[in-house]
Amino acid sequence: MTLAAPAAMAEARLGFVNSDRVMRESAPAVMAQKRLEKEFAKRDGELQQMAKELQAMQSDLEKNSLTMGDKGRRDKEREFADMSRDFQRRQREFREDLNQRRNEELAAVIDQANKAVKQIAEKEKYDVILQEAVYASPSIDITDKVIKALGEGK
Repeated sequence: MTLAAPAAMAEARLGFVNSDRVMRESAPAVMAQKRLEKEFAKRDGELQQMAKELQAMQSDLEKNSLTMGDKGRRDKEREFADMSRDFQRRQREFREDLNQRRNEELAAVIDQANKAVKQIAEKEKYDVILQEAVYASPSIDITDKVIKALGEGK
């Protein structure tokens, strides 16, 4: 019985997919990244502009605080603190929204990739396809096939 196990294992067909490469290089992943960049570009620009305004306001406060009156300085400091809080809130919301959308887009890409892997495995008679490995021989790496299949399935 122990002699039959190695013989069966020798006939098993293994494949490996580098998920990181698929998520970076496949057409659906690249398109998802472009959609995210386009969707969030305006808000990102607004945040960058707000950061510049905060920097300018802080610089102005540091430079002119000695020549301002107490009330003027307090008003400017309050305005700066309010703007800073608003900036931090907007920045946090931006990151949360971006992460949520990125996760949605990645889930769709992963679903497409899994379907492509399954189709390749069935078509080419693979017994096992691995996605995580410390080492995988290039001879069993089917990542390029998956990326190509995802590109064709636009």
